[in-house]
Amino acid sequence: MNIQQTIDFIDQELTQTLEQYQPWFASTPEVLHFKPQVGWSIEQILEHVTLTNHFLLILIRKGQRKALELAAKKDVNERLASYELDLNKLDAIAQHQSFEWIRPEHMEPQGNQELHKIQTLLGDQIAECQKLLQEMSHGEGILYQTTMTVNGLGKLDVYQYIYFLCQHAKRHLVQMEKVKSEYKQSSRI
Repeated sequence: MNIQQTIDFIDQELTQTLEQYQPWFASTPEVLHFKPQVGWSIEQILEHVTLTNHFLLILIRKGQRKALELAAKKDVNERLASYELDLNKLDAIAQHQSFEWIRPEHMEPQGNQELHKIQTLLGDQIAECQKLLQEMSHGEGILYQTTMTVNGLGKLDVYQYIYFLCQHAKRHLVQMEKVKSEYKQSSRI
C-alpha cells in the first residue's frame, strides 16, 4: 500500500467503526445497563472507548504537530521511498482478550456521562481523526514516532496511532456482543 492508499484505508476503517457503533446507542436501557458476570455493561464500554480515545488523541495531536514540523525540515518523499507501513501488527488490538493489559485508572468508566453525549463525543473523535489524516495527506505522519507499550508494540508513527484508536474501538464491539449475548441468556432463565 502506498501512503495515499494507507490514509484512505484508515479513513474507511474509522467511518466503518463509527457506523458499527451507532446501533449500540439505540439499545434498550435494559441491554445498555445489564452488568455481565465479568466486565462492564455496554454503556460502560461505550464510555471507556471515548475515554481511551480522549487520551490517544492527545498523543495523536502532539505527534501530528511534530510530524508536520519535521516535514518542513525533511524530505518526506525520500523517507516514503524506503518506508513500509505495517498496520498488520495492530490486528491483535481489535481482538477481544487477545493479550493481557491492565488499563490505566483514568480510562475506567465512571458512569457520569449521558449516553447521547458519549455518542456525540465518539462521532467528534472519529471526525477529528479523519481531519488529522487529511492534514497529513502527503505522508508527514511517518516522520514522528511514539512508543506504544500496549501488547509490546514499540514505536508507532502517527498513522499507526490513529489506526490503533480504530482497532481499540473494534475490540470493544466484540465485547459488547458478548455482553448482549449474556443478557439474552439471562433473560431466558
